[in-house]
Amino acid sequence: MSAETAPRRGFIGRMLGIVAATTIGVPLLDTASVGAQAGKAAPAATPDDWLKEVKGTHRCLFDFPQHKNGVPLLHILNYLNTYAEAYKAAPGTVGAVGTFYGIGAQSSIALAFDDAAWVKYGLSDYLGLKDAAGKPYARNVFHRPTAADGHLLGAAMQLPPMPGLAGAMPGLGLESLQKMGTKFLMCNNAFGAWCMELEARGKGKMADLDADLRKHLLPGVTIVPAMVIAIEKAQAAGIRYNRQ
Repeated sequence: MSAETAPRRGFIGRMLGIVAATTIGVPLLDTASVGAQAGKAAPAATPDDWLKEVKGTHRCLFDFPQHKNGVPLLHILNYLNTYAEAYKAAPGTVGAVGTFYGIGAQSSIALAFDDAAWVKYGLSDYLGLKDAAGKPYARNVFHRPTAADGHLLGAAMQLPPMPGLAGAMPGLGLESLQKMGTKFLMCNNAFGAWCMELEARGKGKMADLDADLRKHLLPGVTIVPAMVIAIEKAQAAGIRYNRQ
């Protein structure tokens, strides 16, 4: 069996298992299969270790399978800032979680990867994102955005140019939110489906895409076996839920 065929069959097998489970009530997840698929890139010793990184007495998971031009990130920034400014919450008492998953051009999964991956795989074009000059970004614009990227929020909310939105852009960047206490997760099952999608779009072979993109994961992003399970675990740990 070729290296290309093995991950493809593994992913398809999991997806068929999920479909069957929803119809006849069998378990949804083969944890051994997930571990093999995740391979050496899985950063956590156990699937739930990431929960220890979500600090504070006020904690909320922001569930966004779509990027929406960064609006969900703005909501995370609003959550953290409002607790600090209006409620005078001390540093380290407020934490947030953001989710990267989904497939298709509106999905949030591409936000998990570094600038080099965005250039190599044309992810700005894939997501339909342009800079203020109308050109595709040569970087992950959501990692370290600048005020010049404020038009993205305006477009998402159908607003005219507003200086306040532009000024918020640096704060809603992934790196900035991580420093403020946000943990970002990427769904391994969705990642497998996304690699299959990218192959269908002519970006390469699924096995090669899987191996290469894992090397371009942004620092601090944790791969979880399935986002549906991560959300359940978060709620069981007392982390509130906010659908975006």
